[in-house]
Amino acid sequence: MAAGCAVEAFFETAPILKDEDAIKQTVETFFHQHYVQHSRLACVTSGGTTVPLERRCVRFIDNFSSGNRGAASTEYFLKAGYAVIFLYRRGTVQPFCRSAPEDALLTCLEPDDYLGVKVRRVFSFDVEQAVRSNHEALVQHKILKVPYTTLFEYLQILRIIASASFRLQRLAMFYLAAAVSDFYVPWESMGEHKIQSAGGSLAMQLASVPKMIKVLREIWAPLAFCVSFKLETDQTILIQKAKDALSKYGVHAVVANELSTRRNKVTVVTHEGEVVIEKTEQHPDVEMGLVEYLCGKHTEFLNKQEEY
Repeated sequence: MAAGCAVEAFFETAPILKDEDAIKQTVETFFHQHYVQHSRLACVTSGGTTVPLERRCVRFIDNFSSGNRGAASTEYFLKAGYAVIFLYRRGTVQPFCRSAPEDALLTCLEPDDYLGVKVRRVFSFDVEQAVRSNHEALVQHKILKVPYTTLFEYLQILRIIASASFRLQRLAMFYLAAAVSDFYVPWESMGEHKIQSAGGSLAMQLASVPKMIKVLREIWAPLAFCVSFKLETDQTILIQKAKDALSKYGVHAVVANELSTRRNKVTVVTHEGEVVIEKTEQHPDVEMGLVEYLCGKHTEFLNKQEEY
């Protein structure tokens, strides 16, 4: 398979993943716990990947993503009874912390003569809810957070998670909300040190990132339910692009969102058609309705004897 060969070549030339053995052990243990409990499990990817321009990286190309969608979706998957592996970009929005101010530590806390520090009253409810919800998910072993920064780290860890998902088979869902780079600088052609500006203008040749979703569907996790995302700035091509991704990669659903309206509306494209999900009074986050709908599609998938 050409796609499979390109993917293997990518991994063979990628830098060694730091703490790879520890990540594998942690992920496999988490899957085993939920295999024993016969739980549904969603791998939610969140944030955007960076593409280093030097091996000892100073400069990089970044993908736009705050991580809000992945964090919100994780909260709703947990409420729906799923266990969640949250594969997130370091420094992006975290589950249960979406309402926190940007400089949360210094903004939410104030000095106290008796306690040393305390939560400011205006933030006390939100902080208590966040701490309690996060603590509950952790003590029940319902969430595993795995961080990444670079494109290389993201794809290496995603492969580890997908390969470990065989234990749960159809009970596993991949919810691929991360903004993943389409182009990168291959590691073997990358310079060791900081690119110098003394030479004037800079021209770089970027390579296409192999399409990992198809390999995930066909090789890494062929029995899992898979949801991919399509973001465009041009509404006129968005739905067709989502339909193309549905057939090209063999996923079960594509969430189509346009940049300017992504917080309020998405369209889920499946083999049965298109469903528009919008933010409403009943669904204060668009992710609430989105996760509810996809959990229903996952149930339908589990009840079918054959895959799409």
